[in-house]
Amino acid sequence: MTALHSSSKVAQKDHGLWQTSHVRRLVPDLIESLRNPEFWALSAWLDIMVMCRRSRLGIVWLFMPSVVYVWCVGPLFASLFGASITRFVVHLALGWTIYNLMSMTIAQSTRVLFTSRSFIMDGRMRMTDYVLGCVAKSTFHFLMAIPVIVIALALYSGGLHPLGVLLGLGGFVLVLVNSFLVGIVFSLIGARFPDIHELVGNLLRVLVFLTPILWYPEQMPSGSVRGSLARLNPFFHLLEIVRAPILGEPIHLLSWYYVGALTVVTAVVAVFLYRRYARLVPIWL
Repeated sequence: MTALHSSSKVAQKDHGLWQTSHVRRLVPDLIESLRNPEFWALSAWLDIMVMCRRSRLGIVWLFMPSVVYVWCVGPLFASLFGASITRFVVHLALGWTIYNLMSMTIAQSTRVLFTSRSFIMDGRMRMTDYVLGCVAKSTFHFLMAIPVIVIALALYSGGLHPLGVLLGLGGFVLVLVNSFLVGIVFSLIGARFPDIHELVGNLLRVLVFLTPILWYPEQMPSGSVRGSLARLNPFFHLLEIVRAPILGEPIHLLSWYYVGALTVVTAVVAVFLYRRYARLVPIWL
């Protein structure tokens, strides 16, 4: 009986250690992932290479979406609005590429844990690796659009503002941070509810029209119903803190307040959900 009692205590102790070891924390996992980027950075690069390897032009095709969208859609909408082509094209180039980075990260994050099921089941439980892979892949697509943005900026008669460019780079860092945090949230939701992928995809297609990409913010003033609805869209403000300073346009304080509050709230939600549910992902998958 004594031996059975002792073995029961050991089993309970081991079970407690098992539970403790499976509690995941977002910040330590993120730091560890950033220190060891081999897995997520390489996997993102390999996904892009696999996508392009059957094409003769290969990676050159990654330039085409931004080229077609900016230089075909841009002049068309500029003529419809009676706007300056050079101003509208650079407005569209920055807006579309930044929105594409954020929306691509969020859309991919809803399925990234399911598509990485074999790695997770094999014991690789650092979920931050998979979401960072989504961010890396989206950022690479953004970098491929840089030549299009540079040409648009070179043709822009307003010129560049050096301090504004630095401020825009700071805003871009906030875009990446928020994309990662939202990716963490949606990756966990997507692991539990796979249908969220379709819902998020359709929602992103709608939000593109509520984001100042094909229109100027002043065309929907904040006092109007449409303007107020557009300003509830987080993409509106995340885009403005990057694009506006680069083009020498003022940033409303509302955008800074909105992005600051969004970052804090999203970080709290991501940390809580990661700690509470990350260890359950293998069961859901």
